[in-house]
Amino acid sequence: MTSELNYKLSDLAKLKIHFIGVGGAGMSGIARIMLAKGFSVSGSDKSDSAMLTALKALGAKIYVGHSAGNLEDAQLVIVSSAITESNPELVEANKKGLPIAARAVALAWLMSESTSVAVAGTHGKTTTTAMLTVALQSAGLDPSFAIGGTINTAGVNAHSGSGSIFVAEADESDGSFLAYKPTGAIITNVELDHVDHFADEEAVFAVFEDFISSIKEGGFLVACGDDSGVKTLLARIKRSDLKVYLYGKGSNNDFRIDQINLAPNSSRAIITVTGRKVGELNLAVVGEHNLLNALAAFAAATAMGGSEEKLLSGLKAFTGTRRRFELKGEVGGVKVIDDYGHHPTEITVTLKAARNLAGTGRVIVIFQPHRYSRTAAFANQFASSLELADFTYLLEVYAASEKPISGVSSLLIARQMNSEQVKFEPSMLQVVSDVVGMAKSGDLILTLGAGDVSSLGDPILQALASRFA
Repeated sequence: MTSELNYKLSDLAKLKIHFIGVGGAGMSGIARIMLAKGFSVSGSDKSDSAMLTALKALGAKIYVGHSAGNLEDAQLVIVSSAITESNPELVEANKKGLPIAARAVALAWLMSESTSVAVAGTHGKTTTTAMLTVALQSAGLDPSFAIGGTINTAGVNAHSGSGSIFVAEADESDGSFLAYKPTGAIITNVELDHVDHFADEEAVFAVFEDFISSIKEGGFLVACGDDSGVKTLLARIKRSDLKVYLYGKGSNNDFRIDQINLAPNSSRAIITVTGRKVGELNLAVVGEHNLLNALAAFAAATAMGGSEEKLLSGLKAFTGTRRRFELKGEVGGVKVIDDYGHHPTEITVTLKAARNLAGTGRVIVIFQPHRYSRTAAFANQFASSLELADFTYLLEVYAASEKPISGVSSLLIARQMNSEQVKFEPSMLQVVSDVVGMAKSGDLILTLGAGDVSSLGDPILQALASRFA
């Protein structure tokens, strides 16, 4: 990457900007915002997708496949973290001496002239960012936003708003969120993940400490006061200029929820702020974790001047984001749900919500571990969390960008589970056949993981339709 790049929006408006790997959630969002601002945008990705079609319709020049010729007369190159040094477009950009920026740096440029909020944390970032966005929209503040997932009601993951606020999901996985330098931030929780990048828990605390240091002077921080990792992190912070707002269930928090009611298809709680009852938080999404996510969004939105009544109304209308406990369909009384959860903590809260929704029915999971390094580090915890399901099918590990690690496969998890509750089956076709064959009315089938396991939802529904025809 080219060091010390610092563009104002007026500078970017004069350039021809090319994205390498434009089809990903983060990259496509930045491209979408730049197009909305009238910038000249081109981009490429290895395969075609609905995301590329949408960008093309917005005016981007799109290439399917990577080739040095795709750069044409580009003056600035933005590259996805998934792109390798051998990519022909990146090689050509370096050969031409073009300025090259990482995705996070490009997003920081877009945020730089706004009142910005970065939503960070090991879990819950996407949902909390989406909730904050929808709440601010309900309050009439029309924020710009860039999210790692698609908001169900809006059908998009990014938008250039007319208001002065910019909301961004801040991913800690490679430390790139230090580029944002936001006005305020949310930290939902802190624990070890992304073991391909962080050697240990101390490395995670260090990068979050740097993140807090990057918040602008006089800014604010909303953090979960119930989370042990957050408590450890805050004890290390020396800044006195930050306004810190704690949220959670405990009495130590500024923003609290109590009288919690978790229904199969909704969630409800009472919000109090420093002892003052604000009102009832009603959500159309399930789980106590989502009540906490919504409370974080509410706290941050009030810190930016949002009307409490309008914020609660917006949160009530929130229906979720794609791949976060997303109902794909129901056939013959069997629900099929897809979720992105790929860490033991995420799986635990997701399965608790699934169990509540299924009631007396069974919860049948198809889990695809994500990355060999994560599977090796958390095999015990995966086994423990998956035992909350009635039965689990384990697909083979989704490698992402990693090379295999000797001795590491999904069998590491399977061997630590009750053999009557698990089956290791690397064939997706066989898993679809097996799960459809065992499903009964009232059951809930959950596809779980950050890889391509999400593609099984439609085949399962089609097979269920044939079976119950």
